[in-house]
Amino acid sequence: MPKDDIKEIKTNNKEEIKKSNQSLLASYGFSSEGLPVEVRISMKETDFVPQYEVTIPGIAEGTKLILETKLKGELVTEVKLDISDMLDPKKYEEVKTKFLNAAKKILERNFPSLSEDKKSVLAVYLLQKTLGLGEIEALLSDGQLEEVVVNNAKEPVWVYHKKLGWCKTNLRIKREELVSDYASMVARKVGRQINILNPMLDAHLPTGDRVNATLFPISAFGNTITIRKFSRNPWTISRFIKSKTISTDVAALIWLCIQNELSLLVTGGTGSGKTSFLNAMAGVIPANHRIISIEDTRELTLPSFLHWVPMVVREANPEGKGEVTMLDLMVNSLRQRPDRILVGEIRRQREAEVMFEAMHTGHSVYATLHADNAEQTISRLTNPPINVAPEMLDVLSGIVVTFRHRRFNIRRVLEFAEINNKGKPNTIYRWDVKTDKIKGIGKMSKLVDTLSLYSGMTEKEIEDDVNEKMKVLNWMANKGYEDVDQVGRVVSHYYVNPEEVMESVKKNGTLF
Repeated sequence: MPKDDIKEIKTNNKEEIKKSNQSLLASYGFSSEGLPVEVRISMKETDFVPQYEVTIPGIAEGTKLILETKLKGELVTEVKLDISDMLDPKKYEEVKTKFLNAAKKILERNFPSLSEDKKSVLAVYLLQKTLGLGEIEALLSDGQLEEVVVNNAKEPVWVYHKKLGWCKTNLRIKREELVSDYASMVARKVGRQINILNPMLDAHLPTGDRVNATLFPISAFGNTITIRKFSRNPWTISRFIKSKTISTDVAALIWLCIQNELSLLVTGGTGSGKTSFLNAMAGVIPANHRIISIEDTRELTLPSFLHWVPMVVREANPEGKGEVTMLDLMVNSLRQRPDRILVGEIRRQREAEVMFEAMHTGHSVYATLHADNAEQTISRLTNPPINVAPEMLDVLSGIVVTFRHRRFNIRRVLEFAEINNKGKPNTIYRWDVKTDKIKGIGKMSKLVDTLSLYSGMTEKEIEDDVNEKMKVLNWMANKGYEDVDQVGRVVSHYYVNPEEVMESVKKNGTLF
């Protein structure tokens, strides 16, 4: 890759920031597969969005030039691999190890006096330039980012920061052909193509990050790449409580519903956190239940000890053969004796019909759907193109509505509603934007009847159970039990031995 393929703007130091009327918003570092990366985010008075500046300390421009123009070619020549090995996702780690070892040998030949630490850093840089997406690879390792976006070769790479929203970076891919090459590289790894005849791509990287790409003239300003990062630290119910996304009483009620195998829908707008919330709900499913998940792209991460079979759709090959749809997987899942079914997103009528049929035949189903509130969710389900008969909705117990407030850059559970016998929503809780609190606005009726029917609990016992779960959830949040496996183990322990868990809660002790 020629040096001028990536234009890197020099990072300003503190004195330069002060002189140029910039305010420093954040500064931190992280490791990208062993490559040290430093980030500085600042805001100029003349700009409307923050500037995200990324640097790799310790690698001079002259060294980069040698690595990219000379040693990169040596590396490709030295590693003998079949093209099938390079395109096989299952062999990705093996291929990466071979390239990394070869890179170190090449560096030893060319820089014999180089220290081992420096050699390892340069080897990773060379590897990312050869097998990866160049400088973009460093951005994918930043845990503070949700999206990495290339709009074209004329403007900087953009990123979506979890706390600061959209930022312009100091990286720019200068040639449209290179953007296209990166998209083609991703496509080949999943056995697909992106070209003039097929100008759009929806695929995923070996890390699980989702990639969408488009080619000019479909995208009028140039070739694009949009990478939605796969969460390395998936959301759990205790993390949602700690971040004020949901109140403890609503979380406890949802937990009680899931424990008693009641089906729920998670709805909301794009980027509102529907899948993240579905992931958090799945963490309170009992460990002795068999779970089948169905997704377009693998995003869910459940506790490692659960009885879980993740399934993913497959698009047709270039000849139009081999497609496996969401509907195919949903129908197939019913033959696998599932106790719980998780569905990534419902979009079509037949998918919704199969989902409600599964609920009617005794399966607990948890799915996501695009809708902005509980009323709109019912409207979307009962009108074209989904068009489910209203009589089928009575088997759905509740709707959780997630919401992303773009101006405040926060996510909240907007509503929790039960569904009555006529398929109408009864909103029990709603978020109040003025106080930033989730408040009770209605009284449970159908949920009380359903929980009483299946659990034998009276209304008072339901209230007591919710209060007990609230104590467990608050304790987990305060103790920092936020990891997927940690939350899963606490919940599973609670199901088996609630007295022991409640004793730890009462004493504010630890469980493990």
